[in-house]
Parts: sequence; C-alpha cells; structure tokens
Amino acid sequence: MKKSLTRLKTACFVFALFLACYAHAQTTTVSGTVTSADDGLALPGVNVVVKGTTNGTVTDFDGNYSLDVSDTNGTLMFSYIGFKAQEIPISGNTTINVSMQEDAAALDEVVVVGYGTQIKREVTGSVQTVDVAELADIPVTQVTQKLQGQLAGVQINQTTGKPGEGINVRIRGQLSISGGSDPLYVVDGFPIAGNINTLNPAEIESISVLKDAASTSLYGSRAANGVVLVTTKQG
Repeated sequence: MKKSLTRLKTACFVFALFLACYAHAQTTTVSGTVTSADDGLALPGVNVVVKGTTNGTVTDFDGNYSLDVSDTNGTLMFSYIGFKAQEIPISGNTTINVSMQEDAAALDEVVVVGYGTQIKREVTGSVQTVDVAELADIPVTQVTQKLQGQLAGVQINQTTGKPGEGINVRIRGQLSISGGSDPLYVVDGFPIAGNINTLNPAEIESISVLKDAASTSLYGSRAANGVVLVTTKQG
C-alpha cells in the first residue's frame, strides 16, 4: 500500500513538473531596443504591446524592453508620442530592434496637460500651447521673455527696464484677485520653485499654459494663478 502511494506521489510530481516545463516552453521572451530613425538616439517610455492583448511594457531610459509572449506568431505594436506607430510580426524572433520615424503632424495635434497628453480637439479646459519652433527666432535669452505676445490673455513684462531683471507673468490678469502672483511652473511633471528662466530654450520641446480651474485642478491651491507646463527634449 505504501509503495503504491509512493509511486502515485512520484507520478503526480513528474506530471506537475512536465506541465511546468510545457508552460515555460510556451512562453518566449522577446527583447530589443527602440531608437529614433532621425538621430539614432534611444527612446525611453515607448509603449510595446502584443496586438489584441493587454500584455505590454514600456522601454527603459536606454530604450530597451523585454516582454514575455505566449504566441511567437503574434505582432508587437510600438507607439510613442510624436512618432509613427509600428506593428512588427514576431515571427519566432527573440530580438526585435525598432527604429521609429517622427510624425510631425501627430505631434502638432498633441497637447500636454497636467494629467498627461490629449488630442487637441478633445481638450475641454482652457489650455494654450506655444509653437516652440517660432521662439527660436526671438532674440532674447530668457524663456519667459520669449513667451511675450505668444499667448492670448497672458501678460508678461519686466519689473524694470534693465536687461536680465525679473519678469512678471500673469495668467489670470493684472486686475484679478490673484493677479499679483506668479503661476506654478511644472517641468517634466515636477513643480519647481521660481521660474523657468534657467532652462536652455534650445532644450524645450513644448510649452502649455493651463488657465482655468478645470485644467489646473490637479495641482490644487498652488495653481490658483495658472500653470505653465514645460516638457524638455529627451535624450
């Protein structure tokens, strides 16, 4: 009886081990690097998803990704803001490197808001974006000076006439209750103390200004005077 029980336990163990090995054999790890076709730089934060599933990951700071897939005949989808989405068949490969093309038209339609990004036509709050390319032609060194005259309802002026002196930015208007305070500046998702004049204008990718309560609610009372969102170039 004991021998039969021992044999049964052994058989169950072998069967369980077989199932585990079989399941492992059915899962393949696909990895690779995602770069920009324009300059060859790594792209961090690219979404990599197995088409038709919720199985996905994002690339790390160096543009690398690793994803376990159960179907080696499936398709990987790569998407990133400002770049054309790609679909690449796995075809049994374990290494898939991707070079993504910029999509200028798609980038123009994307607006950076406090809680991520939205397509411009879907934005319901009061949000304005600045054409950063045009700022390059304005012959001043401070970022806030470059914004002068670029945004409706935003008043920007120097505290004195001396070069390099402080600059006042008023989003809610000079005559409003909160008109005597500067807006909140958020750079790459992090609120900063002071203004953005220490940033190199050449390193700025986009600037959005959030004006109304609906747009600024994420930041609470700190955003009572509006929010200036700055996204810097990656890589």
